[in-house]
Amino acid sequence: MQGATGPCVFMAVLVVSLGFALSVGRFNIPLDAVVGIVLDPLMPSAHSWSTTEAHVVWGVRIPRALLGGTIGAGLAVAGAALQSIFRNPLADTQILGVSSGAAFGGVLGIIFFSTGWPAMAGAFLGGLAALASIFWLAGGQRPQQGGTVMLVLAGLVVSAVGSAGIALLKYAADPDNQLPAVVFWLLGSLAAADNERLWIALVPIGVSTVTILGLRFHLSALAVGEEDANRLGIPVRTLKILALLATGMITAASVAVSGIIGWVGLVVPHLIRLSIGSNYRWFFLNTLLAGASYLIIVDTAARTLVAAEIPLGALTSLLGAPIFAILLRRLARERAHG
Repeated sequence: MQGATGPCVFMAVLVVSLGFALSVGRFNIPLDAVVGIVLDPLMPSAHSWSTTEAHVVWGVRIPRALLGGTIGAGLAVAGAALQSIFRNPLADTQILGVSSGAAFGGVLGIIFFSTGWPAMAGAFLGGLAALASIFWLAGGQRPQQGGTVMLVLAGLVVSAVGSAGIALLKYAADPDNQLPAVVFWLLGSLAAADNERLWIALVPIGVSTVTILGLRFHLSALAVGEEDANRLGIPVRTLKILALLATGMITAASVAVSGIIGWVGLVVPHLIRLSIGSNYRWFFLNTLLAGASYLIIVDTAARTLVAAEIPLGALTSLLGAPIFAILLRRLARERAHG
């Protein structure tokens, strides 16, 4: 798939995955009824569906599918951006420690207040605090030679502090009420998705994703090497700061509304590179569409495979690790024969 063909194909996959997500579940709704319900505000027609079906689609499944697509697109694009910045295919949003910081803030909110708004606000503030700490530890606005390594080391420090804080809070939590809520939230889920959470995630993730898409040509040049990017007149330091801020915002917002959902930013960009290449014109857009489809499909599986909903973060890890292992083996064979 070359040129604009890739985005067209992935857009079609996204539409199909949305239709599938809105149709299937414990309460199955025929696909033609789903289409009619979605299009009814624009093209009113004779209703062939019940009020309950319309409520399930508009009140439950559309917010959840859109939230999953927003988070999946954001995490996939953020992962692709970090892989360009660090020139390392193993880079992911969790490498900076923002996920741990956001999780720590969310757990604080649950322990001292409750789930819902306190957890979301705590996670968002914790993610931003972690990002600020990383920049401070790495040298603030004056990254020097080896600044990328300093960012990674700073991320490891922040991640370790966040993980330790979470462990202490879990130890201190009420085992009957607070601890189950903390554990479930940390596993990641879209079960609480609603229009409110959708808008909370859509604004920061949308702005940050658009920022990364606007920087895609510079990021592609940066992936080749900083010296080459400098020769092309690209302000490398400013580019890194903007891209890292955008990825940090995406991570913090995602954790705030859904808990920790890993492996999306690591697996999806690799699948895109191996399937259609990394043409700088379309790579980030393809990654965005594929990430949205991927998380919508995985979330649909999480809520339909068994009677009790599977935590989404656990399922993405369960799927992501084997997929990534296969990709690594394929890359190793290609290098061995190349």
